[in-house]
Amino acid sequence: MRDQYDVVVVGGGPAGATAAGLLSKRGRRVLLLEKEKFPRYHIGESLIPGVMPVVRELGATGAMADLGAIKKYGITLIWGGQTREPWNIRFDEIPSDHPANELAERPHAYEVKRAEFDNMLLTHARRLGVTVIEETTAREAIFTDGRCTGVRYSPNNSGQTAEVHAPFVIDASGQSKLMGRSLDTVEWHADLKNLAVWTYFQGGTRYEGEEAGNITVEAHPNGWLWMIPFSDDTCGVGFVAASSEFVDPALSPPAIMAQRIDESAAVKKLLTGAVQVAQPRTAKDWSYTCSRLSGPGFLQTGDAAAFIDPLFSTGVMLAMKGGSLAAAAVERILDEPDSEARLRKDYEQEYHSVLDVVVSFVRYFYDKSRAVQDYFERAQSLIDPKEERKARQDFILLVSGMAKAVEGWRLN
Repeated sequence: MRDQYDVVVVGGGPAGATAAGLLSKRGRRVLLLEKEKFPRYHIGESLIPGVMPVVRELGATGAMADLGAIKKYGITLIWGGQTREPWNIRFDEIPSDHPANELAERPHAYEVKRAEFDNMLLTHARRLGVTVIEETTAREAIFTDGRCTGVRYSPNNSGQTAEVHAPFVIDASGQSKLMGRSLDTVEWHADLKNLAVWTYFQGGTRYEGEEAGNITVEAHPNGWLWMIPFSDDTCGVGFVAASSEFVDPALSPPAIMAQRIDESAAVKKLLTGAVQVAQPRTAKDWSYTCSRLSGPGFLQTGDAAAFIDPLFSTGVMLAMKGGSLAAAAVERILDEPDSEARLRKDYEQEYHSVLDVVVSFVRYFYDKSRAVQDYFERAQSLIDPKEERKARQDFILLVSGMAKAVEGWRLN
């Protein structure tokens, strides 16, 4: 398949589908290699409003609405100081002159089943002209004289190998980290080596009115709980804590989660009368960032570039905005090959500037003893040091993915 494509994208999750779809929309010939068959299960089901500009950029607003997912207008938290009382934020509390207020609808996101959402994005990429080959494992990048010139892969996840060459490769391989592992650039955040355990319930209770779609995030002395409501009367519930909290051989991670739910204030109440309808799952939520996000002939994006603790549900937002930024960078690199080094540098600087803000705030927020106002003021110091807005508004802008430091990814 030499010279048949302009770009090869490895991975069909939100980052890869976004990057591939936008490049194809701009007239580029794109091949996407995905190791699984979609739809496939994935965790990370609570979106934040920062994803919506990319959904619109893709032209997928209608497909998003067709999923029938519940709208998320805010977040309910039990966090900070000694309080066990819930406190809410609404995404529409942002300043009246913010670009999000120019939209036809008030700022919102969705609570989605990722199998459905990710399949929608990949299907939409196909409609935009991307050639998608599923059940195909990317084995390694091909380098020629120090430049990435293609990908070696196994069709049908077999032991056989084939090659595809293209002027540029985007690594959106998720936590497989194709480039990061092969180039040894993965840097783990030692203080964020967490483990998550979760399951699903049907029934229970929900908040009233527009708060019915809120995710609940509840602090526990040993970690934190989440509860995500879905439109089909099910909900996802999980517990996140340092890996060291799960070393007791007498207690399995699901048993520990059950204990934490029973010790909770809000989540336990919401699950009154609910029935568990799925086997628990576990995953290492070990945060990391690749020190290098690009090289001659390639870029990394989404979880292939970095994975940040899921406390603020930033994963899909970072993936889709990263995919959008990657598409913009590759488009310009293909048009201006002599500017590749500069454009890759711009890409990395922009990406790292956003990651640094998110990681810094997650670390600060994990100190659950602080007063709620302290979290607001920390957000303000990160994204609004001139204090042009109220600190609470800056907090909402940051955790919703609508802050300019996060929302406005642009290349110079």
